[in-house]
Amino acid sequence: MTTTLEVQVVRVFTDAEGWHGNELAVVFGAARLPGELGVRLTALLGFSESVFVDDEASAAFRIFTPTAEVKLAGHPTVGTAWVLGQRAGKVPETVRPRLASPVPAWSADGLAWIRGSVADAQAWEFVQLADAAQVDALPVEPGPELAPSDPLAQRARHEYWAWIDEEAGLVRARTFCGDFGIPEDEATGSGAIHLTDRLGRALTIRQGRGSVIRTRPAAEPGWMEIGGAVVNDGFRTVML
Repeated sequence: MTTTLEVQVVRVFTDAEGWHGNELAVVFGAARLPGELGVRLTALLGFSESVFVDDEASAAFRIFTPTAEVKLAGHPTVGTAWVLGQRAGKVPETVRPRLASPVPAWSADGLAWIRGSVADAQAWEFVQLADAAQVDALPVEPGPELAPSDPLAQRARHEYWAWIDEEAGLVRARTFCGDFGIPEDEATGSGAIHLTDRLGRALTIRQGRGSVIRTRPAAEPGWMEIGGAVVNDGFRTVML
């Protein structure tokens, strides 16, 4: 049986000019839709994640990668908070991913923000490099000259990063997600949450082609705040 979905597409963590950002598919009124459709939709669109909004009033939603439903991911949660805010006229105070703790949300200075639990965010392996140029030079697929044990060869769920300006908290990062069927993620909120937790300070992370993620430790231990700009790319009709 063919299912037709009306899908809103937004880009999360754009730069100041509204370029780049990580694409997110959002489906409303999805409470009766099986999660298998969320996985298929994400894979079909070639996105890293899609969201099924089950109930707008309570801001309840599910997050899907091309392979599975996940607990908490940064760009889907920030994007969902922003989209619901656009539809209701105000970002909801709390958004509720089905498999994770409720997430406080708000907007400030044109950015959408959430406060997420580090424990709920997808875990990543981190590899620090000497400078941003080394991060830029990484190929999406490692060459055969690298042994599988070499840190530069890892592409399963690995974030490579380097300081651009350590004093200013400015980071260059790229994330490879083979375990989730995503060769490279444009902007990885869960990775940003964990990196901020590791470094214990506010960061501005430039990831992918030019996306910008802003983070800072929350007052509550074990929680991080993550925000960014979001741009609406309109609706698509998708048949699955």
